[in-house]
Parts: sequence; structure tokens; C-alpha cells
Amino acid sequence: MGKTLVEKIWDAHLVKRSEGFPDILYIDTHLIHEVTTPQAFDGLRRRGLPVFRPEQTVATADHNVPTLNQHLPIREELSRLQVDTLTRNCNEFGIELYGLGHPNQGIVHVIGPELGITLPGKTIVCGDSHTSTHGAFGCIAFGIGTSEVEQVLATQCVLQQSPKTMKIEVNGQLAQGVSAKDLILYIISKLSAAGGTGFFIEYAGSAIRSLSMEGRMTVCNMSIEMGARGGLIAPDTTTFNYIEGREFAPKGENWQQSIKYWQTLYSDEDAQFDSVITFDAADIGPMITYGTNPGMGMAINETIPTTYSQPSTEQLSYQKALTYMGLEDGTAMVGKEIDYVFIGSCTNSRIEDLREVAEFVKGRRKADNVTVWIVPGSKHVEQQAIAEGLDKVFEQAGFQLREPGCSACLGMNEDKIPAGKYCVSTSNRNFEGRQGQNARTLLVSPLTAAAAAITGKITDIRELLQVGS
Repeated sequence: MGKTLVEKIWDAHLVKRSEGFPDILYIDTHLIHEVTTPQAFDGLRRRGLPVFRPEQTVATADHNVPTLNQHLPIREELSRLQVDTLTRNCNEFGIELYGLGHPNQGIVHVIGPELGITLPGKTIVCGDSHTSTHGAFGCIAFGIGTSEVEQVLATQCVLQQSPKTMKIEVNGQLAQGVSAKDLILYIISKLSAAGGTGFFIEYAGSAIRSLSMEGRMTVCNMSIEMGARGGLIAPDTTTFNYIEGREFAPKGENWQQSIKYWQTLYSDEDAQFDSVITFDAADIGPMITYGTNPGMGMAINETIPTTYSQPSTEQLSYQKALTYMGLEDGTAMVGKEIDYVFIGSCTNSRIEDLREVAEFVKGRRKADNVTVWIVPGSKHVEQQAIAEGLDKVFEQAGFQLREPGCSACLGMNEDKIPAGKYCVSTSNRNFEGRQGQNARTLLVSPLTAAAAAITGKITDIRELLQVGS
């Protein structure tokens, strides 16, 4: 019997398997940041252990960093403490740190791919749930807890249960105004925020193959939002073209050898998945969430589902979510006024996202009632945006281009949405208080966010694209 892509990579990294125990899995690359590492490093200190393979550990500061005036000391005391602690730990344990001021600094799940650190066939972990992003390159990538961070620092291995596998196939062509973000929000709305629990999901089909690497990263990034352990896409020419020439990508003869291996990374025709689900790209429109988990999403031109249409066991929590969001059963989202637009996060802060937004808003101006933050995912993205003149387009549109960081995705830094305000966001989570205490988050694609910024209200992007055509 053939193997799935997950099984091929997992088995190639399996150190030991014993019945009744988790697998011991070797980890190729360990990504770390300032939030989930302090206790792990303290654990090494207590036991008198070094970092086993520091050259396979990559550190950056992203969650707590300000996105304005990064040359100045961080004002928030806790944020400053966490970033300073990461710096001390990396210095003590000999780990390369892409901290504030470094040209490679950025969101951990943006810099890995753009630097050529993320490669097909690898195992990659990070103390961050959205590590699944890297699976877009055909690797096994997943988030781990702080105790597991310590495991990997000490041994370059981690204890993990062998995964179940799911294939989600999306065939056909996405319509104009519909993006990778809409695709994954649609899938989550159909499967629910728990529909992928326990699975590694392989995305396949013609609609997936047609996506750019940035689009594939967006899809894999949000796998975790349906409860999955990770998501991945088999590498192909699109993958190889993206990687070639990047700073840490293989070069010369190593490049040719790598390509030969990477071309073997696909699920065999007779591979058996634990679950297979198929969607038609033609059914997907621009999406928006209306509740307090990413599964509470709908096509932007639909009305909010009623409480009584939900399973009886979920009606109380469903109504609680709508109350928090200030929304009502059966009402339309289109036309609702909003307050903030956030374009950024590890989901949608790459140069392709910024280019798409700039192309749409060129010659337009934001609505007076809206504050717009554009936060690039890395210093490289920021500098590329400036080199291409996107910063001028944003400035003329009234959008603020800030400096790299996780920013308002999670409100763990200075970029918080005020209580009661609506934020149309390209990030990945809309939990209560995620972007600030009592903030209200509506998840959308970059194009839909740009449309809301221009009109000052929730808008079906297809209407504006028709006007502009």
C-alpha cells in the first residue's frame, strides 16, 4: 500500500516508535520567538543543558514588538521584558536572533519561507499554533507547547502521537475577487472550528495547484482554525521557483539533489487517508466571519444564520457570540459600518498581499470613519513595498504603513482595537478579546478589507471590481 505525503515525511524523521507511547520525531528546524521560550530556556538552565543543535534553531522577535518607532525602547513593560529576555537567552545559548533592527526580522512564519529556511520534506516546529503555515512547502510543520520547546532545544526531537490524515480537495477555478483566504474561510465554515481535530490535512485539487505560494501559505496557516494539527500541500514547480535563490536555500549541486528528492514528495495514488472531503471552487465567494470563532463564517452577501438553525447544544454559545459581536440573527453584514481595518498577520502580510491591496486602492481614499493599519510581515516585505512605491500608494489612500510584527492580530503589543469597535481584519482568529478587550473582529481577505477601508462599511468586493472594470 502506498503512503500519504504526511506518512512519507513522518516516517523519514521517526527516531523511535514503541506501542503505547508517542513517537520520537526528529525536528529539522526549530523556530522560536519571545513569548513561548522563557520557561523553556530556564528549564535548560536548571538541568545544566546546552541547546543541542543551535544551528537548527532560528529566533526572531515578533509578537510583542511595536510597529511604530522600532528604533526606540519598547514602551510596554511586559513586552520589553519578553523581547529583552529572548535576546539574553539567544546570546547565552548561541542562537542566531533576528531581533529588532536586524534586516531579517519579522513574523516567524513569514521570515522562514522568504529566507529559504522552510523547505520541502522538513519537519518544522515552533511554540506557535500557526506553524502550520510552513506546510505550504510540502513539509510537516506544527505548533508545540513550551514544555515541548524545551524538549526540542535539549534533544532536537519531540514526542508526538502518530497523526491521522485528511485530504481536502478543491477543484475548479476561483471567481474574480475570491482569494485563498476566502477559500480557507469557506472550508472552515463548512467543517466547523473543530472539523479537522486530530488530523494533518493535505490540500489538493486544481484550485489549490493554481494558488501562488503566498496563497498556499494562507490556506495552510488557517488549518489550525478547524482544529487540525497541521496542513500541507505537495511541492511542485511553483514551490521550487519560489525557493530558488533565497538566502538559505540549497545552491549549485545541492539544489539539483534537493529537487530530485522534493519531486518524490507526494501522496501515492493508492495511499489511504482517514478522511477525504471535496469542494467545488465555483461555490466559493468572498467570505466574512460574524462570530467569535473562525468557523462562524459566511459568504459576504448572505445573512447571519439564525440561532434556531444551530444544533440545540450550541444555541446558547451561538447567541452569546452574536451578543458579543453586537449582531442579530438573520441580518445582512453588507453595509454595516466599521471602525478599523487591519491588513497584516502571518496569514496575509506578504508582498503579494500588499501589492493586491495597493493595486485596488490606487487613486482611491479611505473613508473618514475608518483607521487603516497595514503591517508588513517582515523587514524584507517592508523594504520591498517601499522600493515598489507601495508606501506612497498607501499614504495617498490614507492608510498607515507600519513596521513588521504580529501587531493587531493578537493585541499582545501596543496595537490594540478599542472596546466595542469593529475591525475588519486579514488575521486568523476572531476570539473574544483577541485584538483587544471587547474588540469585535471580522475576518476577511485583503481585497475585502481594502474595500471596507474605502467605503467605511462591509462591502462585497465584487461590486467595486465591476465598477472599476
